[in-house]
Amino acid sequence: MTNAMQIRLPATIDSLTPLTVKAREPMQGEVLIRVRACSLNYHDYAVVSGALNPKDGLIPLSDAAGEVLAVGSDVTSFKVGDRVLSTFYPMWADGQPDFVGFATVPGDGVDGYAQEFATVPASSLTPMPKSYSYEEGATLPCAGVTAWRALVVNGNIKPGETVLIQGSGGVSTFAVQIAKKAGAIVIATSSSDEKLERLKVLGADHLINYRSEPNWGEAAANLTDQGGVDHVVEVGGPGTLPQSIRAIRPGGHIALIGILTGREGAVPTAELMRKQGRLVGLTVGSRQHQLDFIKACEATDMRPVIDSIFPLMELSSAFNKLVSGSHFGKICITL
Repeated sequence: MTNAMQIRLPATIDSLTPLTVKAREPMQGEVLIRVRACSLNYHDYAVVSGALNPKDGLIPLSDAAGEVLAVGSDVTSFKVGDRVLSTFYPMWADGQPDFVGFATVPGDGVDGYAQEFATVPASSLTPMPKSYSYEEGATLPCAGVTAWRALVVNGNIKPGETVLIQGSGGVSTFAVQIAKKAGAIVIATSSSDEKLERLKVLGADHLINYRSEPNWGEAAANLTDQGGVDHVVEVGGPGTLPQSIRAIRPGGHIALIGILTGREGAVPTAELMRKQGRLVGLTVGSRQHQLDFIKACEATDMRPVIDSIFPLMELSSAFNKLVSGSHFGKICITL
């Protein structure tokens, strides 16, 4: 019975191929988990589409929630039956990152979680929020932790500050909720009036359609009384960064987390300098960041926004929906 998906070269969404994997008993320091759900991220798409040069036969997907089936003889942090989450960077426990790239990231440098069984180091897992479904849990490791690190860890967000959010994908919907739980004012942008209304229901205070208002950075700044916003969660990259720089107040903070508009481009560095803005690039976060975010989710009853759920054998269809941009929140895979 096929219970996993792998990438076959040349890598494309449609080259994802079923295969059968067997459970491997955990050795010292390891845990065997039954994967129950995964979620899709743009990084996963970059892998399966060939943009990140995956190896032939790689099992994709970095984010998973599952149940512990067995533990190694020396593992004390988890027991059989525990519900657990993967981490994006299994080797980054805490502190500042001391590495570059994705060599240890599941579904990129090593096999990921598009499989029924996975045997991994216990140190690469965290508990799940107690009230979450597996699908809800699977949305946290990449998108949730990224939004948390952008606003709370790096941004040190405070009540009354203003946050500009771009779009309505996983990171953006998490960022809206985190900002509102922190007492901040949220300005949301989208090209869809329908999605803007959903962002309003989620908590956004001001809405800007960037198609009808191409100078949305200035429009966002004009909604504040301090010449600009305190924080921007920048998911677009070079195509949207000039507007984000225009949007910030003097000394404002931009969390650069996405490359949806490309990997490089012109940046108005003089304007960033004139505003003395803080532009910080980041990719997800550490295991400790994930643990802190899980505590926040439990304390505030924050619930992930799930757009749709696909079975594993329809992984290609799930990625096609991701590429279409029609989703609101996270796309999940159930096993």
